[in-house]
Amino acid sequence: MGLSSALASAMSGLRANQAALSIVSSNVANSQTPGYVTQTPNQIEVSTGDFGSTVVTTGVSRDLDNFVLGQLRTETAGSGYADQMANILKQLQNVYGNPGGSGTLETALNTFTNSLQALSTSAGSSSAQTVALAAAQSLAQQLNVSTKGIQSLRSNVEQDLGTSAQQANAAMQKVADINTKLQGLAASDPSAATLMDQRDQAINTLSKFVDVRVTVDGSNQANLYTTTGIQLVGAGLASQFTFASAGALTATSLYNIDPAKSTVGALNIKLPNGSQLDVVANNVVSSGQIAADLKLRDQTLVQAQNQLDQLAATMSSALSDKTTAGTATSTAPAGFDLDLAGSLPGNTVNITYTDTATNTQRQVTLVNVTDPAALPLQNAPNANPVQVGVNFSNGMAAIAAALNNALPSSHLAFSAAPSPATATTLRVTDDGSGLAKITSTSTTKTISSLTSGNPQLALFTDGGQALYTGAITSSGSQMTGLAGRIAVNTAVSADPTRLSVYNTSPVTPAGDTTRSDFLYSQLTNTVFSYSPQTGLGSANQPFTGSVSSYLQQFLSIQSNASTQATQLQQGQSVVVSTLQAKFNSTSSVSLDTEMSNLIQLQNAYAANAHLMSVVQNMMNTLIQAQI
Repeated sequence: MGLSSALASAMSGLRANQAALSIVSSNVANSQTPGYVTQTPNQIEVSTGDFGSTVVTTGVSRDLDNFVLGQLRTETAGSGYADQMANILKQLQNVYGNPGGSGTLETALNTFTNSLQALSTSAGSSSAQTVALAAAQSLAQQLNVSTKGIQSLRSNVEQDLGTSAQQANAAMQKVADINTKLQGLAASDPSAATLMDQRDQAINTLSKFVDVRVTVDGSNQANLYTTTGIQLVGAGLASQFTFASAGALTATSLYNIDPAKSTVGALNIKLPNGSQLDVVANNVVSSGQIAADLKLRDQTLVQAQNQLDQLAATMSSALSDKTTAGTATSTAPAGFDLDLAGSLPGNTVNITYTDTATNTQRQVTLVNVTDPAALPLQNAPNANPVQVGVNFSNGMAAIAAALNNALPSSHLAFSAAPSPATATTLRVTDDGSGLAKITSTSTTKTISSLTSGNPQLALFTDGGQALYTGAITSSGSQMTGLAGRIAVNTAVSADPTRLSVYNTSPVTPAGDTTRSDFLYSQLTNTVFSYSPQTGLGSANQPFTGSVSSYLQQFLSIQSNASTQATQLQQGQSVVVSTLQAKFNSTSSVSLDTEMSNLIQLQNAYAANAHLMSVVQNMMNTLIQAQI
């Protein structure tokens, strides 16, 4: 190797050392900077002839494990989802209160049923009537308060959706802006490394709110997608969430795929290509805080409200509704006559029959629907009972025709009962095929009079005066939000003796406990069937039980859901912490490693400097020899 080659090698070594020292200095200076990824110099050997070579620094590399980073982002989205679910469900538990505690729904119901039992024990004393009335009012108020609590949580979630959408937009726009700055820069460019650190931080922030899948193309442009394939960021372009808040939500504020019918805030996403999608209808997000907010607002908390409304509805109907068995026909074909007189909107006819072809028991519920815009009623697949809406105030011929058209495959036949039956009597028989055998029928009507001679009492009403009958209109079911409106009948509040007196002609005898016995039995012993929308049971096998057992069941389900959400939150926290530590072990700056590198660079610098000094001395010697 000649002196010139040796000098060139030494100089290139010094330049490489200088570049490496600059990188070490940057690593040390940014050791506490969030998102900074350790950099190492890219050095290559360049031949300078037959006998020598030099080293050239071509840029930097980021010490990044992309696989672990991808896992970390996935679990961060899962953690954002789990955190929000656990937080809101814990608050929902606070709405219900601790089991057995004062001021809880469970305690209010128990207090009320105990007061009814005491009313019977005391033979209807005026003081016991006053206590029972106060307990009923307390129970209604507790249902009102619980509804307010649930809707407050929904409103908070609605507000959080707007905040989360804005933060997600900011992160997506930052990624798009950095993509633009990275255009034309090599991935090994030190300035590009800094930008990529910032871009990764923005993506990490975004992953808290939505699930993110990242691909980087040959021009170092990050393309972001949700796991369902919706593009969030392209080359220099970002999608944008738009949220139109509905403000404070109520029990009737519900999502609908039809924007004209939806009464909650609309969350859409405007894609880089200009098209716009409904986030909920198109399942745009499946994880992250936004996905949790949507599930809480539109499903979890709506179901919690359904549970309260079902409790309020069942409790109201249990005390006020009278069920009367149909009258068996005396002529062939076998069937029953059902008197529809006095039926109110929402009152029902229940028919049980056996499908003889499959030996399967089926049920049909005819619902008195006076709003034609609410028809036909929708049923879940394989629903049992099947609900059919019809206006009971129409003539029997029209009612029968409507039912025959609605139930052609049931092998049931409907007609107006012949004389001497009244014009309000509906007859139901098989259609003569032998494929349906009717086993029982009944009508259920709401008793409005407080002194009808029946033990039934419309103690709980919709807002204090309007009877609860389960009416269905185009705006929905009367049951929706009932727990927030339920109140004690103002007529009973004005005259507590109605808790015992059920007839005025003749007057109910003093000490007669027929009504209080009935009310107590209805709430504690009578078995009811509950809607699958409460999360209990299914369409084929709905949950059945007393009012008390139903309350205990859904409170238990909510408690378990909160516990499981907290456990998931804790598990996700451990997973994220573990992945973060694994990522940091390769990507974060290690001061020990950097100090070791610094020592090596110092030694190499000294060696190169010494070589240059030796070459200089040798050249001076040669020059002097020539002189």
